[in-house]
Amino acid sequence: MAKQVILASRPEGEPDQNNFKIEEKSLGALQDGEIHVKGKYFSVDPYMRGRMNDTKSYVPPYEVGKPIRGGVVTEVLQSKDDQFKAGDMIMGDLPWATEAIIKAKGLRKVEGGQIPLHYYLSVLGMTGLTAYFGLMDIGQPKKGETVVVSGAAGAVGLVVGQIAKIQGCHVVGIAGSDEKIASLKKDFGYDEGINYKTNQDMKAAVAKACPDGVDVYFDNVGGEISDAVIMNLNFHARIALCGQISLYNAEKTPVGPRIQPMLLTRSVLMKGFIVSNYQDRFPEGLQQLSTWVKEGKLKFTETIIKGFDRLPEAFLGLFSGKNQGKMIVEV
Repeated sequence: MAKQVILASRPEGEPDQNNFKIEEKSLGALQDGEIHVKGKYFSVDPYMRGRMNDTKSYVPPYEVGKPIRGGVVTEVLQSKDDQFKAGDMIMGDLPWATEAIIKAKGLRKVEGGQIPLHYYLSVLGMTGLTAYFGLMDIGQPKKGETVVVSGAAGAVGLVVGQIAKIQGCHVVGIAGSDEKIASLKKDFGYDEGINYKTNQDMKAAVAKACPDGVDVYFDNVGGEISDAVIMNLNFHARIALCGQISLYNAEKTPVGPRIQPMLLTRSVLMKGFIVSNYQDRFPEGLQQLSTWVKEGKLKFTETIIKGFDRLPEAFLGLFSGKNQGKMIVEV
């Protein structure tokens, strides 16, 4: 028997514990081409909120009554596939389950040792790759430019800011507490920080932190924060549109400033992306990220919650800012 977290119902607005249910399931017999795995580290990500809705997107929605899925690092207990053997550590898009029998296709082996295993769900996984390609390919930062990152204390934001500093930029982070702002500046190299919860005039706060204007905006949150940053853009600025967490739980589409005139008159590039757009270039990104980690140029932090049954709690914590860096559940 194994425990699994299923989607009990689709949320309306902000999710709560009632949208999840923990059930036990019999695994059955192992077939050829399958492996029996035990979950070790589970990735908890904002994009999962979109998959809880029954709407068309870049990934299929979760099914009510079926397990939530996401990035998981697992240990192979038994194998009937030539690629893997018992004791191997692997990762992939897998169900939220203590144990599972799965097809081996699409999974990759990861090595422990010098690099912690959970890094493959964060700085050396989709998190790091999202930051790398969004900033370097779309943002194209140049030495001396000003880069602003919203959701800066989140998993992707921590990496974006450090890469921007490696490129020689002036980096400003937006986050939701004085403690997070202090950590951004002390631990992760940010030059300035803005607490959006204590600043009533965000447009003025961005202008003060960015006296030369904003050249690159890495947008993780959307909403009023992004409205304020966009009002401070320079000519030929670039916006990497990565996430819109401030709007994920909105029951109605809010009407904000019309940004098209600003984008037009200042020749601004705004491009949305998902990390799988760069799948063919993942080896390039992982090689560069690994090099920076080993050289000590790229640091990372995670919020690690222990206990499989706390997966729903960890997910809900994303929307109240309880995480710094990547949210991970360890079993």
